[in-house]
Amino acid sequence: MRASGPLSAANFVSFARVPLAIAFAASDRVEVRLPILVLAAASDLLDGWLARRLGLSRLGAVLDPVTDKIFMVTAFVMLALSGALRPLEILGVLLRDLLTPVGYVLTHAFRRPQTIPARAGGKAVTVGQSLTLFAWLFGSPYLRPLAWATTAVALYALADYGRFAVRGLEAPHEPGGRG
Repeated sequence: MRASGPLSAANFVSFARVPLAIAFAASDRVEVRLPILVLAAASDLLDGWLARRLGLSRLGAVLDPVTDKIFMVTAFVMLALSGALRPLEILGVLLRDLLTPVGYVLTHAFRRPQTIPARAGGKAVTVGQSLTLFAWLFGSPYLRPLAWATTAVALYALADYGRFAVRGLEAPHEPGGRG
């Protein structure tokens, strides 16, 4: 894959989730939040597609997951403030988003920093989070079951990320190398 610069189309699309998160938090109207959620979900698909087509960037490798987390945490804070889910349910849905940065810091602490590429479990968590937010906005009776299903998928994704990271830590490491 060829690399692209920091001002790439993919990075622009990723960064767009920050003002979308602000707009989502600033409104309490479903008819405003719903299209914002659709745009955020679409931008998550579009930035990856653009990066694969036009070239990846180091900034994009960080920007995409950070802006994803900013949007999801903001949206779920709004959901938490609504009282529609219990704090434990919110924590479960956001478990992957809260713990993956900890894992990244730990790989740095072991002097084996690594970025884990997108994995199916992580993508499934994102889908579950989006479906949970849609269920909330639509007042669906499936809100709680979706939150718990997303929590279960998040636990699986964390285990999968952990196995991947441990394999990376166990691999032979050359000083100054990428390991």
